[in-house]
Amino acid sequence: MDHAFRAPKGTRDILWPDSARWRSLVDVFADVVSSAGYLEVIPPMFEHVEVFQRLGQATDVVRKEMYSFEDRGGRQIALRPEQTASVVRAFAEHRPVVPWKAWYAGPNFRYERAQKGRYRQFDQVGVEVLGPEDAHVDAEVIALAWRFYERLGLRRVTLAVNSLGSPGDRARYVEALRAHFSADLDSLSEESRTTLAVNPLRVLDSRREADTALVAAAPSMLDHLSDDAEAHFGRVTDALAALGVPFTVSPRLVRGLDYYVRTTFEFVAEALDAAQDAVGGGGRYDGLAEDLGAPATPGVGFALGVDRTLLACDAEGVFDAPTSSIDVFVVDTTGGERAVVLTDDLRRAGLRADRAWDGRSMKAQMKAADRSGAAMAVIVGEDELAAGTVVVRDLRGDGGQETVALDSMIDILRARLR
Repeated sequence: MDHAFRAPKGTRDILWPDSARWRSLVDVFADVVSSAGYLEVIPPMFEHVEVFQRLGQATDVVRKEMYSFEDRGGRQIALRPEQTASVVRAFAEHRPVVPWKAWYAGPNFRYERAQKGRYRQFDQVGVEVLGPEDAHVDAEVIALAWRFYERLGLRRVTLAVNSLGSPGDRARYVEALRAHFSADLDSLSEESRTTLAVNPLRVLDSRREADTALVAAAPSMLDHLSDDAEAHFGRVTDALAALGVPFTVSPRLVRGLDYYVRTTFEFVAEALDAAQDAVGGGGRYDGLAEDLGAPATPGVGFALGVDRTLLACDAEGVFDAPTSSIDVFVVDTTGGERAVVLTDDLRRAGLRADRAWDGRSMKAQMKAADRSGAAMAVIVGEDELAAGTVVVRDLRGDGGQETVALDSMIDILRARLR
């Protein structure tokens, strides 16, 4: 029997250079959204289970995917399966001034079948705006996600938008769907018959062959919009067109969480297989804040999957992982004391520097320098130590080197590393 400890099913270790790429993606996202006035919020990784029950008792997330448990104080707790509910709970608790524009990044947890691009611990980045009902806020949120994908270099991401109307519109549409599918119940797959009983909207998500014809013939949400909801959606799409953000209106697009009303949207990476091509999405949730104890406050936001987004980057050959973690490798054959000071000097000057350990030979240290991926080596032997100099060697180009004074080392390295 193999007794070696391994990461639990549905999780994995993210090692360098993937971890550096991961961090860079979050940094890019933070730069894009902070330029629009969004400020970071870091909610707890677990909440009282009731916070997430507001997602809708008919949703898979609540019914069978949440990691929930009773803590030692007898409280029912759940690891967060998503972060919108947590962010809105934070808004309800702290009551910041509106409009409150927040962004987040971090892990969520769902017990579901693990597969490529889908894990039981998975990270998302996202934004939430609480306060305005203005349709142009919806457009700003969607455009920020689009600009983020652009910054990563992705060119094969498409955007679908829809409106679920007001709560009344949505309720009427749900009944129209229920009547449509119930009229030909025997033609639906067994899974969709079960879904129909708890959430008719989710039947529209079915990709099963047995359901294709009935889903295609289903009533359109856009035919059930009130005048106000239709006008709101028109302002969203007009603003997206003005911003040059390409989109397709998709009347079958629904979101899996019960709190969505009006604008809904989804981003799809065409470079990925259909089973894993959704890389993010969101929508408006005007009733969620009130459900979590705040005054009635409109809200809109999105969440983007980090794993799926990086898979899309791989498929398009963009946003590569770094090739090296350091700029300069220090080789010291005088006993190592000089390397202590040299590496610290380099780091204080803003360069990434490392060194060999345990008094290894010149040959062994140079091998370590090559393996490190550093662009430059700084070498000090007995002669250099006595003369107050170092040898600066190019590790990536022609291997050329020069002996330089210590007081000019930093400037020369900076010039070569440009």
